[in-house]
Amino acid sequence: MSGGVDSSVAACLLREQGHDVIGVRFQLWQDPLAPAITKVLPTKCCDAQSLARAQSVCRNLAIPFHTLDLQDAFKCTVVEPFIKAYRSGRTPNPCVLCNRSFKLHHLLAFAKKLKCDKVATGHYARIVRRSGGFALLEATDKMKDQSYFLSRLTQKELSRTVLPLGTKTKKETYMLAKKFRISLDPLSYRESQDLCFIPEKSPAAFLRRYITDVAPGPIKTLDDRIVGTHDGLPFYTIGQRKGLKIGGQSTPVHVLSIDQKSNTIFVASSRALLKNDIHVMSLNFTRGIPAENRKIRLSARIRARSRKERGTFVFRGATGLFRFDHPVRAATTGQALVLYRGQEIVGCGLITALSKPTGKMQ
Repeated sequence: MSGGVDSSVAACLLREQGHDVIGVRFQLWQDPLAPAITKVLPTKCCDAQSLARAQSVCRNLAIPFHTLDLQDAFKCTVVEPFIKAYRSGRTPNPCVLCNRSFKLHHLLAFAKKLKCDKVATGHYARIVRRSGGFALLEATDKMKDQSYFLSRLTQKELSRTVLPLGTKTKKETYMLAKKFRISLDPLSYRESQDLCFIPEKSPAAFLRRYITDVAPGPIKTLDDRIVGTHDGLPFYTIGQRKGLKIGGQSTPVHVLSIDQKSNTIFVASSRALLKNDIHVMSLNFTRGIPAENRKIRLSARIRARSRKERGTFVFRGATGLFRFDHPVRAATTGQALVLYRGQEIVGCGLITALSKPTGKMQ
């Protein structure tokens, strides 16, 4: 129960369906070094206003309400790995990690303590029973679909999770909020940001607060010509164009790669960002592990809001390779490559390396 419209409507729907419902809210770590003004933004889920809204919904439903203080656990499980990844030149997606390793982990543990059968969230995705277990599907509302962020869930989590909004559109959710008399104050219910622990719109300012032991270095073109100076490798990401402070180039350039050993950023035109082969590790499959070294036709996304693109996947045990039929732009190490068969999520892995095809797929 974040206090947002989605979790509030989810609770109301479950109560209307006759379930015994218990509201649970997590108190998460908030950046103590953030500017004071950013701590009162209405897009965050751990402020006094969101707490009051969550309490109000539970009170109106006549259901119990619990707040769990998980600030230290959240910092350890989500925030610190996020900072560590940027230090090492990767661009992580903490929400993919958080949903399984933190959110569902603690929800299921608390549910067991309360002797509850299932846990529920306000995510826009669907879970259905199929042969071989439970399948994770995209939401009906493709504009709000959040299945990408749930792609690391296993049968353990999927079998005990309910997603009441998976078949709803956002418009229908707002209509239900009115039906259930949930306040729709536009200032109170602004859409939350993906990175709940970062008060600003982008990670840059947050990273500068927590990564201070970095050195500037050269920005080079592929022919080893120095065209600028960077402020520190953790503050840049693959595909970035703005903020490079490079002038005099015949065409716009983007960050192509980040070299930790030489403390160098390489830039090139947008065409150089096109890649076909995506190498992944830390693989997770939702409903059965594929045979090794066998070519499988699937679709994949390289980030949450990118298009699904067709290609061929080969599972190699600890690693995997996805070769897109057509090159994709600005795939980034540290992000999740999510695999689909139609609307079903097959699995996902963390992007470790990128390359153009070198010939026959092995």
